[in-house]
Amino acid sequence: MGPAGAGSGAPGHGHRESGGARGAELREDELVHSHTHSATTPVSARTRKAVIAILVPAILATIVGLIWLWPGQINYGSSTGDSGQQQRAAGTITGVVEQSCPDTAEAEAAGLTGPCGTATVKVTDGVGSGQTVTIELPQGPGAPVVHADDDVVLVVLSGGEGDSTARYTIVDKQRSGSLWLLVALAAAVVIGFGRLRGLAAIGGLVVSFAVLLLFVLPGILDGSPPLLVAVVGSSTIMFAVLYLTHGVSVRTSVAILGTLASLVLTGLLGAGFTALTELTGLGDEQSVYLATVEGGVDMRGLLLAGIIIGSLGVLDDVTITQAEVVSELARTPRSRFDLYRAAIRVGRAHVGSAVNTIVLAYAGASLPLLLLISVSGQSLGSLVTGQSLAQEIVRSLVGTIGLVASVPITTALAALVAEPPAEDEEPAEAPA
Repeated sequence: MGPAGAGSGAPGHGHRESGGARGAELREDELVHSHTHSATTPVSARTRKAVIAILVPAILATIVGLIWLWPGQINYGSSTGDSGQQQRAAGTITGVVEQSCPDTAEAEAAGLTGPCGTATVKVTDGVGSGQTVTIELPQGPGAPVVHADDDVVLVVLSGGEGDSTARYTIVDKQRSGSLWLLVALAAAVVIGFGRLRGLAAIGGLVVSFAVLLLFVLPGILDGSPPLLVAVVGSSTIMFAVLYLTHGVSVRTSVAILGTLASLVLTGLLGAGFTALTELTGLGDEQSVYLATVEGGVDMRGLLLAGIIIGSLGVLDDVTITQAEVVSELARTPRSRFDLYRAAIRVGRAHVGSAVNTIVLAYAGASLPLLLLISVSGQSLGSLVTGQSLAQEIVRSLVGTIGLVASVPITTALAALVAEPPAEDEEPAEAPA
């Protein structure tokens, strides 16, 4: 800084440090008011036009994809479909009568361990609604333990609508009440801490579930390519959630561009390595059952769709963080290359924990499968290269590569559009 800047006696500037020290790091008061500053960081009209020129076609492509791939009518509650799903009903247990179980080898071989006896159930919804029936208590591994006044889920074994001779079995407990209580508690905690930002986050979560339930799942069941449906659905969630949660700004737009580029890379890597490893997507019983009852679903495409959607949440977090870091660091005079290097150091620390997060998330979701495989008696090489475990390895490692790539991509984009203050400018003070 020149002599005029170094020795200026202008009011309020006497405490300023030398130009070199000032350019090296943010002042303490800037860090305290970082979010206010980042919101007022100037952005040139050229930068805004460049970001808009890239984002508008992406948004239009997403809208066109939604219209083109929008599914026909899918009835989730259908109890009699071509897929062979069993009819279900709901009921309330009015009484339970337990008795001693017969000690037979056949019962033990069939896994019929547990309470024996009958339950009196009033059917409250579905086939036979209004009737009171007597049902044997459920037995076997994982069978629900029922008591009087419990709300239960019933499967209709015989009979149909209006058939008074229908027979039932108890397969599960109704838990909608406790789940809604947990949803309300989680929403209260998020909104109580985050206030308006927390409310926006809850709104984003609602949008995510709406896209998944109204577009992604019906679209796949309707026969559309699962990978294409997942890409369009993820893009819709990304645009809606990030802008809703973080506001419409160049910083958020940069994070969206970084997320979009990383999703494309993740999809390409997923398609390449599922083909290279010859994965079919039939790595577990649920996939095999789905392929049996819904023969029109592309199971390999469904695997790729799961990789895309599973990566989106972690990518959002990383790209928003990197865009925020660059925005804050840009408030001190430095070249764009120095800005990139400073921000990428933060990104490396973030990736170190995020990579572990994504791998553990996949491992946690597949824990029963991992336990089952570990007691199968196979060698380690056979376990790792088998369809079930290889599928999870490809899923987690492809997601990890996409996550790591999102850091330099987003950081570079944010550094390109950042507008650092001139060397002789004082960073703006936070408004009172």
